[in-house]
Amino acid sequence: MMQTYKAHNAVDKQINELCYLSATEALALFKSKSLSPVELLEAQITRTDAVESQINAFTYNRFEAARELAKHAEDNYLKDADNLGALTGITVALKDEFPMRGENTTEGSILLKDNIDKEDHPLVERLKDAGAIIHARSNVPEFSSAVFTRNRLHGTTRNPWNPEYSPGGSSGGSAAALATGTTTLATGSDIAGSIRVPASLCGVVGLKPSYGRVPESDPYYSLDTYNHNGPMARTVEDCALMFQIINGPHPNDIASLRPKLEVPTHFDDIKGMRIASSLDLSIFNVDPIIRENTIKVCHALKDLGAVVEEVDIHWDKSIAIAARSHLGFLMGRDLAGHLSNNRELMDDYSIELAEIGLATSAEDYLDSIRVVGGMYAVMGELLDQYDALICPTIASSGWPAEGKTAAFNLILEECMTWPFNMLSRCPVLSIPSGFADNGVPTGVQIVGRTYNDLTVLQIGATLQTVLQWHTQYPPI
Repeated sequence: MMQTYKAHNAVDKQINELCYLSATEALALFKSKSLSPVELLEAQITRTDAVESQINAFTYNRFEAARELAKHAEDNYLKDADNLGALTGITVALKDEFPMRGENTTEGSILLKDNIDKEDHPLVERLKDAGAIIHARSNVPEFSSAVFTRNRLHGTTRNPWNPEYSPGGSSGGSAAALATGTTTLATGSDIAGSIRVPASLCGVVGLKPSYGRVPESDPYYSLDTYNHNGPMARTVEDCALMFQIINGPHPNDIASLRPKLEVPTHFDDIKGMRIASSLDLSIFNVDPIIRENTIKVCHALKDLGAVVEEVDIHWDKSIAIAARSHLGFLMGRDLAGHLSNNRELMDDYSIELAEIGLATSAEDYLDSIRVVGGMYAVMGELLDQYDALICPTIASSGWPAEGKTAAFNLILEECMTWPFNMLSRCPVLSIPSGFADNGVPTGVQIVGRTYNDLTVLQIGATLQTVLQWHTQYPPI
């Protein structure tokens, strides 16, 4: 029998410590036979039973199938701990957007409540092959089309730090599950900030990789340059570990990059790096507490030996019009096909986006492409002088979990993420920067040079050593 993990006598404290283990810590304990994947899974199931009624991070769970996989992983560690998949025994919450053969992917919509997947998404294939245990599906807004997480099919997901507030979206269930300790890793996707916004609001880490790094299953999305799949975790090291597994070319995705990016497990310090900072990207109205927390991160960078200089991005509101045109023309028009027959079954924000799509012309879409060229004329020159850019992830301290919201205006006005979906080849890592007065976490984005994903991870990992956000847990 494998030894039990005996850090504390109090059962609830022991469960919490297990649930908040990083993947890298858990894997080391699995290999030393100090912890079983079964014990970790059971702790997370117990934790789910305790908090899920308050947070609603999951659309459904796969606990019985996961128990079988965890027992199989335990047996494998006992036999040969040195020759297993890189994520063997680690739990992953799968965003309710990625197909998984034989499972129900609803995308948060009543229209897909009976959908059964025929194939695995490439990301799911790779997680399974690495030995990960997909134990639950995480909630999303309908069709991942909002930066809050609520839908008529699965209900409202709440922020573990303050349940009156949203965990963000569209990967809100994934971020909330990480923050509550009901999963070790989680998947996300990001077309206007859907990884970084919930990562920021829930005090976790989320990577929008460079466009093409992580493959898609559907060419409609793989050829949309705004669209990115990526990892979410509580630590940068875990994000890097998962990114190593899921990135790389795939035969079904013509846009996926060759060769596979090899991601290290440890990163060098950042002494001598030149990092630009912007508190508002020239166009956002940023709350004072967000500015203050971003400045503190900049001071931490300087203390770590980096040169940090504030810059003016010189963007204007025309980029918001361009983003609206792109997202409306592609996402909105895709949704608009449901309006004639299924309008009464759709969520309000999905209808809003569909109507924006119908009002967006081909000329609007073409103009949006020209605007991106102008944006990169500024950013390309900036990143030629600096190794990265630091800015807030969100301009405000969040928004309520419930209530009708002008969803698209919320994205454009308060989420400082979408400009970097426009500049999709620039990787962006969101990390925690502190807390707002309402108890909701705040975050900063680390924006890298095109295709330089490793540098943003390096900067994030170094900041983690001093900011220590992964040692703080929500009061729930």
